[in-house]
Amino acid sequence: MATSTQTPDHDGAPLVTDAPRFSRKQVVLAILALATGGFAIGTTEFAIMGLLQEAVADLGVTRSQGGLLISAYALGVVVGAPVLGLFGATRERRSYALILLGLFTVGHLLSLIAPNYELMLVARFISGLPHGAFFGVAALMAAHLAGPTKRSRAIAVVMGGLAVANVIGVPIVTWAGQQFGWRWMFAIVMLLAVITMIAVATLTPRQEPHASASKRGELKGLANRRLWVGIGLSVIGFSGMFALYSYISPVMTDVTGLDASYLPWVVGLYGFGMVCGNFLGGWSSDKTVLGTVVLAMGLVAVFMVLFAATAHVVVPALLFLFLVGVSASALGPAMQTHLIDATPNSPQLAASLHHSAFNAANALGAAMGAAVIDLDWGLRAPSYVGSIAAVIGVAITMYAVVLARRAHPGQPVLKPVRG
Repeated sequence: MATSTQTPDHDGAPLVTDAPRFSRKQVVLAILALATGGFAIGTTEFAIMGLLQEAVADLGVTRSQGGLLISAYALGVVVGAPVLGLFGATRERRSYALILLGLFTVGHLLSLIAPNYELMLVARFISGLPHGAFFGVAALMAAHLAGPTKRSRAIAVVMGGLAVANVIGVPIVTWAGQQFGWRWMFAIVMLLAVITMIAVATLTPRQEPHASASKRGELKGLANRRLWVGIGLSVIGFSGMFALYSYISPVMTDVTGLDASYLPWVVGLYGFGMVCGNFLGGWSSDKTVLGTVVLAMGLVAVFMVLFAATAHVVVPALLFLFLVGVSASALGPAMQTHLIDATPNSPQLAASLHHSAFNAANALGAAMGAAVIDLDWGLRAPSYVGSIAAVIGVAITMYAVVLARRAHPGQPVLKPVRG
């Protein structure tokens, strides 16, 4: 049984939520089951980058064509998040999460057996379709299970699966692909997806959407200015991080002077920073959502400048790279929660669109970095451009604060983070 309660959220909006009565063990196991799906998704999203040379050689295509395998997946995320998010608005959440994981598994099976490059592109697109919608429904399920006072921390655990994948899943799968063939990546991720389906089916309770949920209501949410300001904030804010991260390899070798053999450790350090930031962001967002965004975005801007300024010295360069990972990743749970809060009548669509915005930021950040490098501004330039994007993100956040105050006058929006 569950009782309905009304609790003010941290952006000042009244959040209607069901407070479930489950044991702590049940809640922990259910949320970890959902996080396993995040781990599988994170592994497939990033491992292909480390196996791109093997994929190009096997498929007999150029390096630029091989890069489209990454783009096809990202396009699937951008398209699938709103479409599948809308489709699942009125569905029971556990069964819908299983449907999305099933589609994810099918996409990887097709990738495993695709006989040529063209079909591989189609398979990668299909694999990306359920990405955003799964994270969206998983975030809503986790928030419901944890209750209103711990919802952001629960969302952080689900998203933490993606962060942990960068530290554990991606290196292991990359090694296996190099040793036994790059398509083993798809077989391993398929196994992870099946394990997740079993865990979700057995460990998470059924969870009906709110009684007022409807596809029409979700579509009406698209007219909400706060939603689009939040999406714009995600795109601009995260693009700064990707402007730096997309070119971290040449910066570390050509500017810092590290041997290429140290790059896995560099990427691992950044990934560890992402894990730390993700959980710090979840804790902080349960105190103040938009306050966390302002703080994290401001720190991203500062640490990117410091990284660029000290990139020629190993120790400070690695320190500030780690701190960029921490501060940028802290944005994830905060932005996911903010989008849900901004559109309380269309939470499924809003939660899914966060991941469309994240992938759009990936493309924008890489493009910004490429543009300044092509202008011969040097390899430090993407970090400076990323810092400017973060400053713009702070300005957009302050506008989001104004909108939240207009929507709910008299309720606190920015509050100090306290333990």
